[in-house]
Amino acid sequence: MPHIENLSLLDAARRTIQIEAEALQALAASLDESSDFQACVEAIHQSNGRLVITGIGKSAIIAQKIVATLNSTGQPALFLHAADAIHGDLGMVLPDDMVLCLSKSGESPEIRVLVPLVKNFGNRLIAMTANPNSSLARQADYLLWTPVDYEADPNNLAPTASTTTQMALGDAVAVALLALRGFTTEDFAKFHPGGALGKQLYLRVHDLSTLHERPAVRPEASLQEVILEITSKRLGATAVLDAGDHLLGIVTDGDLRRMLQRKVDFQAISAREIMTPNPKTIEQTALAIDALALMRRHSITQLLVVDNGHYLGIVHLHDLVREGLV
Repeated sequence: MPHIENLSLLDAARRTIQIEAEALQALAASLDESSDFQACVEAIHQSNGRLVITGIGKSAIIAQKIVATLNSTGQPALFLHAADAIHGDLGMVLPDDMVLCLSKSGESPEIRVLVPLVKNFGNRLIAMTANPNSSLARQADYLLWTPVDYEADPNNLAPTASTTTQMALGDAVAVALLALRGFTTEDFAKFHPGGALGKQLYLRVHDLSTLHERPAVRPEASLQEVILEITSKRLGATAVLDAGDHLLGIVTDGDLRRMLQRKVDFQAISAREIMTPNPKTIEQTALAIDALALMRRHSITQLLVVDNGHYLGIVHLHDLVREGLV
């Protein structure tokens, strides 16, 4: 193990990250055909119960994170602290549940007490441990090995590399389960309805455009009529529609400013002369985050919302800012 004496703070930080990176590389290399990983994930996928995840100390904290990841990706999971389990909380474990136990050594006193109890209940046991010869590993139905030669702590005591590999292997299990279930973006959105992340996955253009009026003028509309329509609807633009309500163009407040720079007879100007033809549009069913991407790509702040070419209204950059997507 490399020594930490006389290292600068930055060198100590880099050393920590390097040690953890090496542990992750060893973990990736350990996942071959001889490992239990694939059989374990398939068993979890086929199980009719939940995945109960337990541990003690820092491993318990990692267990909680893995539970959160699994639940958010559609795999029912439950956290059970190992100390609480042996003091009355084992009743939380149902007959069809599988139990995943995290322990670097596999020999913690609470774990040694808990494992036989789980086996006596008839639940299948998964061990996630750095010690394949531990009592936990020997009694488990499946072994998820986290090979760690040493911690980043110079005394090889504080859980660092070991907890990093536990978290990474938990993520690997979650992602592998996603692959088995064919989990889609729409599925993910069901479990993340709140916050900016949820809105990226479910908020659609029509959810925003229907909050506004539908600004529109005819191509022969006077400059005054155009200005009044833009001002009254407060979206900084108006669509230009023909007599059959077909979309011809858009007039924005930017178009008005550019027109004022020209020496023209303002009384004779109509919407047709200042509109931008073939404006950027977006279908009402598109995700709001896609509207943001389109605005950024073309450096614009409004999009005309359509339904199979039929003009419905406008979505504005301010709508996306208000929803926290920007």
